[in-house]
Formats: sequence, structure tokens, C-alpha cells
Amino acid sequence: MMAVVRRVVAVVVACVLLCAVTACSPRSADWTDQEYTIAAGGSTGVYYAYGTRLAAELSGALDVTMTAEETAGSVDNLLRVSSGEALIGFAQGDAAADAVSGTGAFAEPLEVRALARLYDEYVQVVVRGDSDIDAVSDLAGKTVSLGAENSGVNVIASRILDAAGVDTASVRNPELDLNASIAAMERGEIEGFFWVGGLPTPGVSELAQNSSVRLLPIPQEWVNALNDRYSHAYRPADVPAGTYGIADSAPTMAVPNYLVTAASTPDGVARAVLAGLFDARLRIAAEVPAAALLDRRSAIFTGPVPLHPGAIDYYRDQRG
Repeated sequence: MMAVVRRVVAVVVACVLLCAVTACSPRSADWTDQEYTIAAGGSTGVYYAYGTRLAAELSGALDVTMTAEETAGSVDNLLRVSSGEALIGFAQGDAAADAVSGTGAFAEPLEVRALARLYDEYVQVVVRGDSDIDAVSDLAGKTVSLGAENSGVNVIASRILDAAGVDTASVRNPELDLNASIAAMERGEIEGFFWVGGLPTPGVSELAQNSSVRLLPIPQEWVNALNDRYSHAYRPADVPAGTYGIADSAPTMAVPNYLVTAASTPDGVARAVLAGLFDARLRIAAEVPAAALLDRRSAIFTGPVPLHPGAIDYYRDQRG
């Protein structure tokens, strides 16, 4: 009798082990042993913090090697994803819309697809608290970073200056990323910088702890004008009072943020990334508050960027 029991137990254990390494594993056969990359923006921005935590979560859950890589921002991320240099990346909705249509910074359409709408990013035009610059129109003739080359920040900064009637050629633009912009402002080398990111952005928070800063207002009529001219990716928003120590809320513009991948990414990989992303949402949010805004009901609204077929399968399965 005991021999029969031992044989039954052995069979059960073998089935459990087989299930653990095959059908029950969240890892699709489409994965390989290569190192995967997340295109994640500058190291003091929300993209990088989010990407670093997501890379760690996916590496553990899927038994793959995945790392977050510092980049110039949305445009750079889209180019890396499209070329296969990165598996996934973060991108502003307006830059992603330009990518799929082959306009703006993109000479031809890129074969990229969306996995999820993550959260909204806020345009932040940062100047020193004691500056005599009170409006975007005052930036003409000033030294102001409009963002790094190949960044989504640069795209939006140019569009906002145009809406304000400021010729970008009249602005001395050193084309700095967020890290360099913060350092340059601390040294007094620039009078302001544009940034587009989640609230609060870690680097800007650190800057505000060391010196007083203000955010220049972006009126709603500019937002409406930009939507009429471009991809209708923008919405009026406010940076709440208290953010970075500002006394009053600041009117601004928000743009959605997408997690993107190449159209050629296998469906099983896309599904596994999304399963890991949603499973890790609250753990990531403990360190990156913007991650808490991820929601399955709104994640599918990525137009005009099409959802990846694997993402469509994932969301359909979640409805069942």
C-alpha cells in the first residue's frame, strides 16, 4: 500500500514540475536567452525610474535578462524600438502619433505598436523662483533648454513656443536633457528649461529642494490650437499647488504616455510583458507613483497608435 502511495506522490510531483516549466510558465516559447532592453529616457526622469523597476520585475517573473537603458527620450525610444535595439520603450502620445504617420521628427512611418496607455505627462516650463521671466513669451532672447535632440520634450517645446508667437531661433537652446538642464540651472548657465514628465519628476523635485523654482503657465487656448494643428493628443491640465513648492496651481498641457514595441514583436512576448506590467503595478508604484495610474479600462486607448495584436489578445482575455 505504501509503495502505491509513493508512486502516486511521485507522479503528482512530476506533473507539478512539468507544469512549472511548461504550460504553467508565464514565459512564452518566443523568448530567447538574449538580453532585452527597455528604452527608458534620462536617468532623473520618471521614464527611467519606471523602466528600471519594470525591467527588474519582468526579469524575475519571466526568467529573462532585461535592463533599462538611458536614452534621449521619446523620439529616440521610438527609433530604438522600431529598429529592434530595444524590446519596449516609453513614448509621448504625440511623438508616437508622428512616428506611425511618418511626420514631424520622422522621415517615414515606423512600424511600432502600443502595448498600453500608462499615464499622462505634464509639460513643465521651469524657471528660477527669482527670475523676471513670467510667461513663455518672455523666453525670446533667453538661454533656455528645449530638451535633448531626439526627445519628445524638444517636439513639444517647439510647438509651445510657436503657439506663444516666439521664434525658436530667438532662443539660445543648448539642447540639454533633464539631467544636464538641472545642472546647468544650478550653475546659472541657463534661465529655464522645458520638461515633459509625470508628477512629480524626481530630478525637478531635487532641484526645487535646493532652490526656488516656478512653472510658466500654458493657457488652454494654446492647447486647443495645438490639437487643431497636430494629433489631438493634448489636453488642458494643472500642476497642483505644492508640487515642487509652488504656491498656486499652474495651468499647463498634458499628453498621454504609451508603452510601445515593434510591430514584429511576437504576440506571446507582448502578452507576457503586459501580464508582468499589470501584476507589478502596485509594487512599482511604491517607488514610482505614476505607475499607480495604470488601468486596464484606459490602457487600450492608444489611438492613433494601433495596439499590438498580442496586446489585443491580452485585454480580451482579461474581460473574460
